[in-house]
Amino acid sequence: MAYFSRRLFRAELLGPVLLALVLLGAPGVSTGQPGDRPVVRLIATGGTISNRTGGRLTANQLIESIPALDQYVVAEAEQFDNVSSSMLTLQQWVDLSRRVNQLLRERASLDGIVVTTGTDTLEETAYFLHLTVRSDRPVVVVGSMRPPQSLAYDGATNLLQGFRVAADAASRGRGVLVVLNDEINSAREVSKTNAQRLQTFSARDHGFLGVVDPDRVVFYRRSERRHTSSSEFDVASIGQLPRVDVVMAYQDAPGDLITGAVSAGAAGLIVAGAGTGAVGPRQRNAIQSALEAGIPVVMTSRTGGGRVPPEQQRAATSTRNRPAPSVRIGGEDLSPVKARILLMLALTVTRDTQEIQRMFSEY
Repeated sequence: MAYFSRRLFRAELLGPVLLALVLLGAPGVSTGQPGDRPVVRLIATGGTISNRTGGRLTANQLIESIPALDQYVVAEAEQFDNVSSSMLTLQQWVDLSRRVNQLLRERASLDGIVVTTGTDTLEETAYFLHLTVRSDRPVVVVGSMRPPQSLAYDGATNLLQGFRVAADAASRGRGVLVVLNDEINSAREVSKTNAQRLQTFSARDHGFLGVVDPDRVVFYRRSERRHTSSSEFDVASIGQLPRVDVVMAYQDAPGDLITGAVSAGAAGLIVAGAGTGAVGPRQRNAIQSALEAGIPVVMTSRTGGGRVPPEQQRAATSTRNRPAPSVRIGGEDLSPVKARILLMLALTVTRDTQEIQRMFSEY
């Protein structure tokens, strides 16, 4: 409870602290001259951060809600959409990534981009951008746990910190970043871990990349996996993302959900298994049938942590001298919902299970 109270205290005092830093000329605070300030564009998609009673805040109104923002950046506003995150479609993900790539390609003077979205699926949107934005310049995803009309609204604070991270040169080359509650996390590693608490976003075993303190942005580490400018996934060539479904393992689970997903047109499957990907006999049989039908199956863990390693490739052949069915793909330490995103993108490039396994090992 002390941690929670301290965070609220910091959020309530952030405005006066920033004003004092500006007056004192603290490091990292601009003098306010437009030529001295980085240019950062806000792309707003909606979410709780804009969901006030009587109507949603626009991108311009979000910028106006941030205290002392013009001491740090020249802020631009763009309204991509204004809906809850659960309403965003896969096609909108593709369109959003294309728009971010277009801005970074055509605007050499743009120092960074901030994207707002709802926290319920923020980690998914951020990871999709992490895999498809083809630039080293910072892209920061921000949300809010409380709506604008609530006590201790965290949206303005998170936005300010997001702008500061996007404007900081040290943020370059670190992939898409998620900034909430004064912490900087990698889009690959972060998850929403609590339905209501402000400190919900956590990278668990990995730890955060850095923090946003009143005086400056501080980084401690970076993600070692491939992302952004080193990614092989190109949204410019994607017409439609393939369907990939997620099925959870549980005690004595039937296999018909797996069979049904394949029958309904799933091009790939993610199984959230127990421990390191364990499933019961009925699900195991359904998975084998899916593999024999040429459907890639990625095994992940429902635990929220730890790796599911690749299976050993089977060298044996069937009695009819045909290659044995493809083995299940190890999802590494990706959560089931993030493994789904990587498999969707992988299937736009190949259906070879060894190649897909390589991707899961590299991204």
